Amino acid sequence: MRKLDLDVLEMIVAVADAGSFARAAEALHRSPSAVSMQIKAIEDVLGKPLFVRNTRNVALTDDGRMLTDYGRQMLALREEAWSAVVRPEIRGRVTIGVPDDYASSLLPSVLRKFAAAHPRVEIRVIGMPSHALVPLLKDNTLDLACMTRSHGVSGEFLRYEPMDWVAARGATQIWKERPLPIAVFPQGSAGRASAIHALQQAGIPFRMSYESPSLLGLISMVDAGLAVAPLARCSIPAQLDALGAAEGLPELPPLEVILARSAGSARPPCDFLAEQLLANLKG
Repeated sequence: MRKLDLDVLEMIVAVADAGSFARAAEALHRSPSAVSMQIKAIEDVLGKPLFVRNTRNVALTDDGRMLTDYGRQMLALREEAWSAVVRPEIRGRVTIGVPDDYASSLLPSVLRKFAAAHPRVEIRVIGMPSHALVPLLKDNTLDLACMTRSHGVSGEFLRYEPMDWVAARGATQIWKERPLPIAVFPQGSAGRASAIHALQQAGIPFRMSYESPSLLGLISMVDAGLAVAPLARCSIPAQLDALGAAEGLPELPPLEVILARSAGSARPPCDFLAEQLLANLKG
């Protein structure tokens, strides 16, 4: 037990995700009493509680949250090791499309793991705005696309990505200017449309200070203190500050991130990469 048996860690993660011993036991195909006893046993060994219990649900303590985070990493590594050894060696190429704001933040760790497990699969990444990826999916130029949901494109839900207004740290309070100078992606961007709609609903006049398909371009404009920009939270660099109601700016709705597949992607390399993306990004 002191070596943190992976089966016990799996139980801890299952209880944390389910919020109850009964639901976790059902997911693990174990009895609730067995799960409860195992959790109690490791709490006794550790000398501290992992969960706060009440009559209906359980919640993680700070120590429980820390151990659960480690548990997720260890279980993911076990799955990765198993897949690398057991799965048949696959070859081929996968072309995946992704907009700039997701490419720099969501994909690197996933692609790194996939490349380690499948070294003979060539990965090609095409960086374009989400709306520009749609025709590439339809004509099979792309196999997969990790993108913001667009009209007429079906895909498996990955996550809701929050959006924030951002401004340069330490710069003049540019968000007080009227009309408000904004830096946005081109027409067709879901984030752009949401931001403009939010400003219109709040009655805040604005002007297009900068428009570019490049995330780096938007960040450079904001970093220079010349505009504010609506960005996916995952793509906000450390040197920029997030703004919100305290600065008089309207709340932005989250972006729905999906994994879309082309008709020509029914091949093992595409299946395995799609599986890796779903396992690592879904939530």
